[in-house]
Amino acid sequence: MMSWKKGRGKLGILAPLLGQWRVETKSDLGKVICTRNFSRVLDGKYVRLEANWQIGSDKSYDEISMIGVDKDKQIKFWSFTSDGKNSHGVLAEVRDLHPLAIGFEAQMEAGLARMAYWPDETAGFHWVVESKSKKGWNRFVAHHYLPML
Repeated sequence: MMSWKKGRGKLGILAPLLGQWRVETKSDLGKVICTRNFSRVLDGKYVRLEANWQIGSDKSYDEISMIGVDKDKQIKFWSFTSDGKNSHGVLAEVRDLHPLAIGFEAQMEAGLARMAYWPDETAGFHWVVESKSKKGWNRFVAHHYLPML
């Protein structure tokens, strides 16, 4: 299993995600290749996520997110995407997925959503996106990322 050790400071929980990651999978729209690059920025006060999705042979989707501590000392994220949308959310309890999971919740147009990361038993990490329903959490994206060499 990969090292999933926290770093120093409030944002130290994100230390296991720092670096460049990639997944290749299939979807209803065809082959999907997604890369995620997590890096410390602005003197370590934030972690920046740059994600790029290549979907099928001709579609791409980009996201830039900043994760940091707000004035109330809460860890939050602010996300902006190439389709002109944006969202923001807060660190959330997601240990129902895995004891070491790190996750965020955000209120979206369609309701409450969450995303979470946790270590894979052999290499890389898992990432999911779920929406809240009356019956619980409904998973609609699940990826297993591996480090880019």
